[in-house]
Amino acid sequence: MSMAGVFAAPAAALAALFVPFETARLARPADGRVLFLRARADVRLRELAQPGWLCEQSFLPFAEELSRHGLRVGEPAVDERFALVLVLPPRQRDEARALFARALQHAAPGGIVLAAMANAEGAKSGEADLQKLAGPVQQLSKHKCRVFWATRDEAAIDQALLETWLALDAPREIAGGYVSRPGLFAWDRVDCASALLAEHLPADLHGRVADLGAGYGYLACQLIARCPRIDAIDLYEAEARALEPARANLARAQREAGRELAANVHWHDVTRGLPERYDAVVSNPPFHLGRADLPELGRAFITSAADALVPHGRLLLVANRHLPYEAHLGQRFETVRTLATQDGFKVIEATGVRA
Repeated sequence: MSMAGVFAAPAAALAALFVPFETARLARPADGRVLFLRARADVRLRELAQPGWLCEQSFLPFAEELSRHGLRVGEPAVDERFALVLVLPPRQRDEARALFARALQHAAPGGIVLAAMANAEGAKSGEADLQKLAGPVQQLSKHKCRVFWATRDEAAIDQALLETWLALDAPREIAGGYVSRPGLFAWDRVDCASALLAEHLPADLHGRVADLGAGYGYLACQLIARCPRIDAIDLYEAEARALEPARANLARAQREAGRELAANVHWHDVTRGLPERYDAVVSNPPFHLGRADLPELGRAFITSAADALVPHGRLLLVANRHLPYEAHLGQRFETVRTLATQDGFKVIEATGVRA
């Protein structure tokens, strides 16, 4: 299944981000070195980017897209400074504030931190936050987005706020004793759909199991607690920021269960298939990106699960009741059963993988 177009770049915010250069409000750095946090690939970026640009992106499909376009992807060194730091802030405010703090930290003295956000995604709050942190900002509006920037001035920076906001991205304990961090899926709670799936995990699941789109690892922890015959578990997650919390949660789950098993966390795009074979696969697959429903994402997860299951294997997934997965499941499995429906969700078990 082709996923082309599913992860399309936010064209309006990206286009708006470069308007200050097109209108000569800002000039690109003479040394050609630019840091782009939460970078996204598009035609305009390819036109502007130079070899000295460094693009940071923790979501693997976006990172791979940047690489395919010939852009350099990685993380800056702790003490690395840039005359220009570009930012596409997320909607989640703690996560965005931490990103503004990192951007300012990596800006050289006199350097510029430049951000663009859609008006409907918290642009006004984002501009206010950057001003609180860095001092006076300039701004313009374009493409239903707000573009705003600040110059790094040591005297204007709120140093205490900088330290506080840098810490906002650190993994932290949430309800239930799990470790998570802002911006992950259902980051500050146990997702009710995942909890429903956990309640219906068959106790006789055994052998090697995969959790697709694992997030901070809730379902994997429930597998360890509820299914004593599992002896290996692989977590697959495309968001790199989830990997550290997931590993911490897995270690705790094994301690609490009083047993050790082969448990591994992989930074991986599930839509591209899985590298191993499994006796069972569990998933609360993503079905949207931003605010758009994208059921093809869930169907891609189902395809990858079916391809990775051994002939006797089982797929257990939870989804919103309105999502039309049954037809696709029927194409890949002999038997498809609904185990539960509750609060707008459905838990489905699929067995008998079709070749």
